Amino acid sequence: MEAPKQDIRALSKEAIQDFFLSHKAPSFKGTQVYQWLWQKGIHDFDLMTNLSFEHRDLLKQYFEIKHINIDLQQRSKDGTIKNALQLHDNLVVESVLIPTSKRTTACVSSQVGCSLDCTFCATAALKRMRNLNADEIYDQVVAMDQQSKLYFQHPLSNIVFMGMGEPLMNYKNVLEAIDKITHTEGLGMSPKRITLSTSGIPKMIRKMADDQVKFGLAVSLHSARQEVREKIMPFATKFPLSELLEALTHWYTYTKKQITFEYVVWEGINDQKEDIQALVKFCRQIPSKVNLIQYNAIDNSNLKQASSEVIEAYVDALTQARIKVTYRRSRGEDIAAACGQLANKLDTKGKETIKH
Repeated sequence: MEAPKQDIRALSKEAIQDFFLSHKAPSFKGTQVYQWLWQKGIHDFDLMTNLSFEHRDLLKQYFEIKHINIDLQQRSKDGTIKNALQLHDNLVVESVLIPTSKRTTACVSSQVGCSLDCTFCATAALKRMRNLNADEIYDQVVAMDQQSKLYFQHPLSNIVFMGMGEPLMNYKNVLEAIDKITHTEGLGMSPKRITLSTSGIPKMIRKMADDQVKFGLAVSLHSARQEVREKIMPFATKFPLSELLEALTHWYTYTKKQITFEYVVWEGINDQKEDIQALVKFCRQIPSKVNLIQYNAIDNSNLKQASSEVIEAYVDALTQARIKVTYRRSRGEDIAAACGQLANKLDTKGKETIKH
C-alpha cells in the first residue's frame, strides 16, 4: 500500500532542506522549493523550473500541495469581487477584494464559519466547522493579489482580517500566515498594510502585544455599554468591557498603535444619547478612532440601520471630543459581500458570475 503523501507546506524550510540532503541532493534545493511555495505561491511541482525533472519527480513521489481553488467568483456593480473558495476537504469559505480608485483591499477569512454568536452577522449562523490552516489564509491573499493585478492593474495594497471567523480564535495559524505574507522569504508585504479585526478577546489581545506584532488592530465594538453589547454579541458576557479596555491599554502600551473601533448603529439598539456618551467616554480612555459602518441586512434578522440623524449625532459628538471618526458605506452589498454578510450564500441571479 502506497504511503500517504505529506503536505509540503506543513514543513519548515530546514525540513525541506533536510529532505534533499537525505536524498543526496544539495540543501539549497530545499531553499529553492521554499521560495516557489511562499514567495511565488506556486501549487504545482512541475512549475518549479529551476529544479531538475528528477527532483520534481522526487517531490511528487513524497509530497502534495493542498491548496484552495476559486470555485465561484462574483463581481458587484461597484467592482467588488467575492470569491467562494473550495478547500482541500471540500468545505467552502469566502473572501472579498474591495477596490477603490487608489488601492485594493483583501478581506480575508480565518475560520470556516465562526466561533462566536454575534446576532448581526450571517457567518455566526454557520457555526465553526474548523480553523483555516496558515497556507489556506495565505492562498486567499495570493489569489486576490492576482485578481488585483488582472482587473485593477496594480498589486494588492491592503489586507484586513474581517472575513469569516474570529481570527483570535485561530491565533497560531493567523500569525503564521501573516509571517508568510510579510516575511522577505514570503510575499514581502509590509505589516503596516495589514489590520486584524477582532470581536474582542482580551487575553489574546494581550498576547498579540506581548508577541510584538507589527500589524494594526481593529475591534468590533458596536456598544460601549455592557448590557447592550451582550444583547447583540452574547459572547461578551464572558469578556466585560472593563477587561477589554485593560487589554487594549496593554496593547497600546507595548505597540504604540492606535486602535480602530468598528461600530454599527441600529435602530432601537444603540441609537440613544447615552449610547453616544458611552462611546465617547470609552474612546477617551485609549488612543483610538471610530469607523461607523453601514449595516448590511442579513436573513432572519429584524435589525435595522439607525436614521441618518442618529449617525450625524454620533459624528458630531465624537468630533467635538476630538476623536477621529469616519462613516464607511458598504461595498459589494448586491452580492452579499459586505461586512457581516459572508455566509457561503451563492445567489447568482442577475449578477456577473464566473464559475471556475
